[in-house]
Amino acid sequence: MKIRAAVLEEFGVPLEVQELELAEPKAGEVLVRLVACGVCHTDLYTASGADPSGYSPTVLGHEGAGVVERVGDGVMDVAPDDHVVTLFSPQCRECEHCRDQRTNLCLAIRDQQNQGHLPDGTTRLSRQGVPIRHFMGTSTFAEYTVMPEIALAKIDQDAPLDRACMFACGLSTGIGAAMNTAKVASGSTCVVFGAGMVGLGAVVGCRLQGAERIVCVDLSHDRLGLARRHGATDTFVGGPGAVQQIVDMTDGFGADYTFEATGNVDVMRQAVESARMGWGLATMCGVAGRGETLDVVPRFLITGRRVAGSSFGGVKGRDQVPQFVDMYLAGDIDVDSFVSHKVTLDGVNRGFELMEAQDGIRSVIDFS
Repeated sequence: MKIRAAVLEEFGVPLEVQELELAEPKAGEVLVRLVACGVCHTDLYTASGADPSGYSPTVLGHEGAGVVERVGDGVMDVAPDDHVVTLFSPQCRECEHCRDQRTNLCLAIRDQQNQGHLPDGTTRLSRQGVPIRHFMGTSTFAEYTVMPEIALAKIDQDAPLDRACMFACGLSTGIGAAMNTAKVASGSTCVVFGAGMVGLGAVVGCRLQGAERIVCVDLSHDRLGLARRHGATDTFVGGPGAVQQIVDMTDGFGADYTFEATGNVDVMRQAVESARMGWGLATMCGVAGRGETLDVVPRFLITGRRVAGSSFGGVKGRDQVPQFVDMYLAGDIDVDSFVSHKVTLDGVNRGFELMEAQDGIRSVIDFS
């Protein structure tokens, strides 16, 4: 079938919306009609060339939600007309990692996905007979996409898809970092560095876990105001003195849990240094640039602080994303406030511009 999609032709230049061919789903695969897709920082990060694992040409996009159109042989868990959220982090439920509660990093199709291929090592996207690689196994900057069944979360059809798509990446990453990776304890003190989509998700996750004090640090007063709306009890503008300010706020000890959601390695260091002596846990959610490293003074670790990494918030997507969507429908998570702008597929580059200007939290592509 012919589809329109936003193609990354080369790094550092705007995406080009083009007509491509999309082949039918093969065994274990699903054809999804996209209804909405968030414009995520990871897409911009790859398009800029900063991602060392990036490649082109490819169809970007991974924060998608849509409707199942057709399924390939052997597909059992989704059927035509089901509403789904796309998962860049799949869950096969069978590999060693999927059967272990300590990680969500499914091994089933990891190698093929990293190469821009579907599980059989080929692509369903092409242009004049030349294959176009898939991005993060999803490629949702497109009217339609073909994905593995294990990379789709079936959700309640009552959930608006322009809201549900938020759970495909940023929001789940933040919520999951608090709930799954850090396992924030009730009554604790948490600090979240960054009030973008992931950081606000972490604020939500800390609130849902029953944290008594949630401090959010960002450079934007508007975003800090939004953090308070979602559960932050304290906010302040970040800078070189952030660690001392947090230590002073916590009687000289530091926070029980800290979360870094900016991708800035200097802020990552602040997250470590503002964690509590004895048991503080600093969780890293942000993605640093090519070649950057985290510089940590060993004394901070020797005195009991720990550092954890969190990919997609430790969320096992097929199981937990539908639960998050249900929490949204129940009123426990305010997703509406995150949708700042609506754009068309042709306006995808405008979504990037709004992100770089820190105008709002999420631009959403509306395919309707």
